[in-house]
Amino acid sequence: MNHLQFQRHRRLRQTAGIRALVRETHLHKEDFIYPIFVVEGENKRNAVKSMPGVDQISLDLLNADMQEAVDLGIKSVIVFGVPHDKDEVGSSAYCDHGIVQKAIAQIKENFPELVVIADTCLCQYTSHGHCGVVEDGVILNDESLELLAKTAVSQAKAGADIIAPSNMMDGFVAAIRHALDENGFSHIPIMSYAVKYSSAHYGPFRDAAHSSPKFGDRKAYQMDPANRLEAIREAESDVMEGADFLMVKPALSYLDIIRDVKNNFNLPIVAYNVSGEYSMVKAAAQNGWINEKEIVLEQLLSMKRAGADLILTYFAKDAARWLQEGEEAK
Repeated sequence: MNHLQFQRHRRLRQTAGIRALVRETHLHKEDFIYPIFVVEGENKRNAVKSMPGVDQISLDLLNADMQEAVDLGIKSVIVFGVPHDKDEVGSSAYCDHGIVQKAIAQIKENFPELVVIADTCLCQYTSHGHCGVVEDGVILNDESLELLAKTAVSQAKAGADIIAPSNMMDGFVAAIRHALDENGFSHIPIMSYAVKYSSAHYGPFRDAAHSSPKFGDRKAYQMDPANRLEAIREAESDVMEGADFLMVKPALSYLDIIRDVKNNFNLPIVAYNVSGEYSMVKAAAQNGWINEKEIVLEQLLSMKRAGADLILTYFAKDAARWLQEGEEAK
């Protein structure tokens, strides 16, 4: 065989040490954003049936949950609220004493080192379950912007370090940036859900946040999964309007979009490893069909390889723990 000419790529795969030496992509605990669902009441830890391992928790249990995250080396959390009262305009979203506002203030008081991100949307707070103002069955864009801006300001007043609007109304970044600046929060960055597809992978989240629409769907404002160029247009608009981070949601079915956005813009890119992606892995693992740890770390690594700088994932605690165990084993 010596007369044959070919490349010996296996030379760089022979041992664990060599493989580690030439590894191109790495996961770090600092990459993860840990999502939490806060609920009204006391001593409540409501398991989300469609998301094994995920709970809605009341504020009196929140500190213990945050302490665990800090101990694992997680640096940032995003807060989703599950309010007690809902109305047509989602007024509890922008109430200064709303559940998210109270959670933000509590976390910042007790864990000032944590970066607290506020999810800024109306769907959990509206009686109809849509992400804006509804009139005669139509989701009104411009009228919704005013309420989203009010929500962002109230969250910033509560102490949020980053505002993360997820509603996909046209102009939402511009409206929120203007409102934050006008109210003395020009230093607060916006993590825009810039590229958010109308995806079937969101089902379990809607169980967790009680945010399913009461009529129709969200295809009139979330993106068609078939579209790629539209993602660049959406991201470009948000950059021009003042976004500081660009998020792609979901992650696994849209790794090509993450790469496109990374190649076209020089802002930090966030991948949202959404609830359906989480629950499918959990279900398969519980049935003994897959190795959960290996699957999760491989999937998260694929998001980093695609171009994500940060990953919002329900696996944040597990992944941080696995990475920590790997470091300790060295």
